Amino acid sequence: QILAGGTDQISLMKEYIHTPKRVVNIKSIRALGGIGKASGGLRIGATATFDELVSNHLVRTKYPALHAAAAGVASPQIRNMGTVGGDLCQRPRCWYFRNGYGLLAMNDGKSLVTDGENKYHAIFGAGPAYFVSASSLGPALVALNATINIASANGERKVAAEKFFLAPQSEQDREIDLKPGEIVTDIVVPSTGLKNASYEVRQKEALDWPLATASVALEMDGSTVRSARIVLGHVAPTPWSATDAAAALAGKSIDKDTAEAAGTAAVAGAKPLSQN
Repeated sequence: QILAGGTDQISLMKEYIHTPKRVVNIKSIRALGGIGKASGGLRIGATATFDELVSNHLVRTKYPALHAAAAGVASPQIRNMGTVGGDLCQRPRCWYFRNGYGLLAMNDGKSLVTDGENKYHAIFGAGPAYFVSASSLGPALVALNATINIASANGERKVAAEKFFLAPQSEQDREIDLKPGEIVTDIVVPSTGLKNASYEVRQKEALDWPLATASVALEMDGSTVRSARIVLGHVAPTPWSATDAAAALAGKSIDKDTAEAAGTAAVAGAKPLSQN
């Protein structure tokens, strides 16, 4: 297993969810860190911390959706240690998974989630996975059309952020597109003139995961929305593209009515569980 910030990996080992034969520390590999301009956009090293992301001037001024998502991690300790790559690759926070019931939380061929404690589980995706993606940065990176760069002994490959997160169909599947022997090296966010922001609803301001988030990127033509991307977080096993909500904004000016129409469209098709 890979160790960068360790904010998730150490917990997984303490809980015996991961029992690696060997842990490889990548924190001191300089090429995997840093935040700066890249050809056509912004490069974020996999071992860059949340603190670095929040304090970066380019992120704050040009990519406010990403800045707000990172700033939502309220714990100074987690922001100081937690890495961008670790956020993307962290395992689900689902209490069934964390208690050893697996990604799908199945027992005798039936999901424990649908009739059990499911207050914080998925309202989109329709199973068999009902955990929600824990990534704070995922929705913003998807909305901003970011690319995840991956490397292994066999070479390098690029994956669109939208395709990096997966909804597993079996216990043998992973929730991210990372194969054995591969690591995330960096993330590239294209240069953008898009108006962008992230919003969240949370139960408390202290360290906690939000109940729901939305990252929005708008291409404007004057005061009119030419096109939109709206990506929801913590409502599905992957960051969830609210295409109906985006379509509701296209060709319109933003006012109270169009915003409410987009909000209504964003939850069209949601299937709440018994407690959420």
